[in-house]
Amino acid sequence: MIIAITTTGNDLSSQMDPRFGRAHTISFYDTENKSFKVITNEINKQAKQGAGIQTAQFVAEQDTEILITGNLGPKAFRVLEAAGITSYTTKESTVQEAIDLFAENKLEKLTNPSVEGHWI
Repeated sequence: MIIAITTTGNDLSSQMDPRFGRAHTISFYDTENKSFKVITNEINKQAKQGAGIQTAQFVAEQDTEILITGNLGPKAFRVLEAAGITSYTTKESTVQEAIDLFAENKLEKLTNPSVEGHWI
């Protein structure tokens, strides 16, 4: 299973980014082979509009099944939901802590967007 996590850095000890569409980087963790990769979100971070939708499409293209983020707007939420990606939220923690909390079933599952559109 591929888990995407919004983050501010490039390793498991990096802090999570509370933003989704304008997150600095997106970390992808494969629970089957324990692999980890980080991809910059710079192009979407700088978008004048549509950053959430574009980031959601990018995350879906990575065969993601789970997203862990701080906040998720309505348009991005709909794109992720349509792609079959389950979204969870957590407050400030590291990427590793977010993965551990998910494994322990201690994250809040999002059934609706957590913020209104154009949240920064």
